[in-house]
Amino acid sequence: MNKIRAAIIGSGNIGTDLMIKILRHGEHLEMAAMVGIDPNSDGLARARRLGVATTHEGVDGLIAMPEFAAIDVVFDATSASAHIHNDAKLRAAKPGIRVVDLTPAAIGPYCVPVVNLESHLDKGNVNMVTCGGQATIPMVAAVSRVAKVHYAEIVASIASQSAGPGTRANIDEFTETTSRALETVGGAAKGKAIIILNPAEPPLMMRDTVYVLCEEADQRQIAASVAEMAAAVQAWVPGYRLKQQVQFESIVAQLPDVGNFSGLKVSIYLEVEGAAHYLPAYAGNLDIMTSAALATGERIAQALATKGGAA
Repeated sequence: MNKIRAAIIGSGNIGTDLMIKILRHGEHLEMAAMVGIDPNSDGLARARRLGVATTHEGVDGLIAMPEFAAIDVVFDATSASAHIHNDAKLRAAKPGIRVVDLTPAAIGPYCVPVVNLESHLDKGNVNMVTCGGQATIPMVAAVSRVAKVHYAEIVASIASQSAGPGTRANIDEFTETTSRALETVGGAAKGKAIIILNPAEPPLMMRDTVYVLCEEADQRQIAASVAEMAAAVQAWVPGYRLKQQVQFESIVAQLPDVGNFSGLKVSIYLEVEGAAHYLPAYAGNLDIMTSAALATGERIAQALATKGGAA
């Protein structure tokens, strides 16, 4: 089966880590181009050393490259505002191109590989939500497939050093996008997301707390569903793990975002350790995004190769 050629827009930490993942582990994808706007970026220099074609002229430079004609999948690891511009340019130049969006722009449907990837293989643009979303939405979905979820709240704590300019510029988009995806993908009637930039030294690994209010159900079934989902995520993010057993509490209360509630409070505690391909191991928040993007791009490429190329 021929590999599908891919480009990455964004030569920062996320884009560079994703490039290394594709070069090392791509079964259906082949790196064709790395795109940036800083000619002196480490990502572009590393790409050149690894034999990948580069441009520092952004999306316009990519479209002008001779390699562009053979590229069918583009990963965008820039920012929410830049992605809107990039997607429009790419689609005008090549209407059938597939775009995997690692920003919170959310032009296309939210995609969490273990939950709904197969439903979006024919979409021109898919959105990888956020790092917190990739870590926590599978857990909410795991509860949701056993019992109706009325409310889901997640707290993503990441090392301050792993939050670059793009992450810091998109804090509002992070909370809004993750909250919506907890509902549309995770199955919660109401979702809320909080992000904490932890300044501790040495930097701590990504920690995520998931609180779910759901109808009364068999606690063993919920715990088993959570464990099964965690194992599914570990297939492409080995450092993803439950920090302790799932906690249950029966409550009856009047809650601000829910109203009168009687049922279970389910608490799930996670840790995400990065694979350290390019980023440090504590940057699990970035690693889970690039790993999710790779899993998504690989499956899209597999589907395209089976059909004989892009639509």
